[in-house]
This record gives sequence, structure tokens and C-alpha cells, in this order.
Amino acid sequence: MTMELAYSSVLTGAPFMFYEFKLLVALKNQGNTDEEIRTKVLKENLFQLEKLSSIKRGLPYIIKRVNVLDKALRNFVIEEPFSMGKVINLYTIMKTDRLFFEFMNEVVAEKIVNQNLLLEKKDMNTFFAIKAEQNEAISTWTEQTVRKLQQVHTKILLEVGILKDKKSWELSRLIIDNQIKDHLIQIGDTKYIHALAE
Repeated sequence: MTMELAYSSVLTGAPFMFYEFKLLVALKNQGNTDEEIRTKVLKENLFQLEKLSSIKRGLPYIIKRVNVLDKALRNFVIEEPFSMGKVINLYTIMKTDRLFFEFMNEVVAEKIVNQNLLLEKKDMNTFFAIKAEQNEAISTWTEQTVRKLQQVHTKILLEVGILKDKKSWELSRLIIDNQIKDHLIQIGDTKYIHALAE
């Protein structure tokens, strides 16, 4: 469960990465183990990144995301349109990253529900400041780490379409396919639907 997760800053090394996520979902569906996936990705440079260190850094977290999916959700990622896959990728990020889930739930969903569709820099700063006050681990993060996390959170919102652009900082409600919604309700993950302001 999300609330049992420790806060971490791993998103700085494994942001949205939808292409890589989809690739690993397909490998998982072919029956590959985590170790086989890891070997294949590194050997064949499936992520097509120049630096091996970048691959090694992000890979464990993407594998972790893939592992929270059941067969039905994995099939949605592979067989359904990109938009559905992106929503599922967002769900896995929330499910494996406590800070990002809380950001979605406490800042983004709250704003959308209240029709306050402007995400401001101060919203981000306030969120991180409150979390630093509440949690010792977060209070030890450098300013650079916090800034990088803010950038990654912003980029994820842009990639999934919740944030329209970086000029207006306008938020828009994510349209979630009923198949995903119904499935998440069925498996008891309703809180993630709420975090998506649905």
C-alpha cells in the first residue's frame, strides 16, 4: 500500500519514461522474469540511451512499476491506445512513489476538484516545504534534489496531459477510460482514481 512506502527521490532517475515502461510491460507479458528483463535491456540497450549508468539507474524502478500491474492492466498498456497506457503508467508511478501520490492527491486533484485550474510555483514550494516539516528524510534533501523533483513532477503532468503547457500552467482533468476506472475499483485502488481527480 502507498502509505507504507518510504519517501524517496528516485523519480529524478526514473521519470515518466513511457516508451521504456511499455517495452518492459511487453517483456513481462512474454513471461520474462525481472532478471531476464534486466539482462535483455542492458545487453541489447533496449532503452536506446547513450549512458549505461542512466539505464542502470532507472531500470529497477520501471521494473517495480511493471510489477504492480496485473495481467489485465498489462494488456491494456499493450493493446489499447497510448492515452490508456499513459494513464496506467501514471497510476504505477503513484502506486510506487509516495511523494508523487501525495502531490497528485493533495495538490493536483484538489485544485481540479475545486476548479482552481492553475498550478503555481508556490503550490509546489508549499507542498515540498510542508512535507519537509512532516518528514525527517525529506528535510535532509538538498535544494537541488527538491528542484529536480519539482521539475520531474511537472514533466510527468505535461506528458500525461494534466498540465496543458509550461507557459500557462493550466491544469486539465484527465479523461480516464471506464475500463481502467472499473478495473481499479474492482481491485480496491479507488484512491488512485480520486488522486486523478475523477
